[in-house]
Amino acid sequence: MADFLTTYETMIRLAVFIGVFVLMGALEALFPRKSRTQPRLKRWATNLGIVVTYSVFVRILFPVAAMGTALFAASKGWGLLNWLDLPLWANLVIAVVLLDFAVYWQHVASHKIPLIWVFHKMHHADRDIDVSTGARFHPVEIAASMLYKMLVILLVGPAVVAVFVFELILSASAMFNHANVKLPLGLDKAVRVLFVTPDMHRVHHSTVRKETDSNYGFFLSLWDRIFGSYIDQPKGGHDGVTIGLTPHQNDKPSNILWCLWHPFMKKYWR
Repeated sequence: MADFLTTYETMIRLAVFIGVFVLMGALEALFPRKSRTQPRLKRWATNLGIVVTYSVFVRILFPVAAMGTALFAASKGWGLLNWLDLPLWANLVIAVVLLDFAVYWQHVASHKIPLIWVFHKMHHADRDIDVSTGARFHPVEIAASMLYKMLVILLVGPAVVAVFVFELILSASAMFNHANVKLPLGLDKAVRVLFVTPDMHRVHHSTVRKETDSNYGFFLSLWDRIFGSYIDQPKGGHDGVTIGLTPHQNDKPSNILWCLWHPFMKKYWR
């Protein structure tokens, strides 16, 4: 199983990415939550261009990445789950929960630590939030995230298949919870008991700083509830909420060169 996954990891992840992206894009067209402020094609070209950029960057920087780290940890017997004799299903469930917990705190840190925020805010500068925003992250942030994830994997010691499943969940849930899709209120309320929904995460992309610093979860919603960072709805409602960052309510966030260079401009170091 491990050999199969490591051999076909890129193909499977690409297929899942394209499938979820197309599905969410179709649902956005059928059931939009908010009107757009920027031309979609220009934004999508920018956001997907960023995806290509960081995919190449990270592949060069970390050729073994997360799954390779899991294989290495298993060969050395490192990490909590490598010390426990658990069935695969238990290893998978515990690993997904612990890795998601780690991603929650990484996200909190990206808002609280200025050196990380200067790169993360490129993600927040997007003036519309939709499926493409879920993949819009600065290459430096993606590289730092991968390094952090590799360190967590060494500590947790998840099975290779658990890491593979988590990577798929993280990618798919990021596109789902950023999607500009209007779920029925009853469905949204039921789903967000355990999982992050588009309405829940949209609050996080508000220009209101208190709302920006809330709802950090990517997959499981329980961390925000446990640690007091949960906000149910934006103050102005979903129709009235302004998306993005207050200083950048212009066309610049839809320009790929601006996005990539933005963290290195000293005037934005605040």
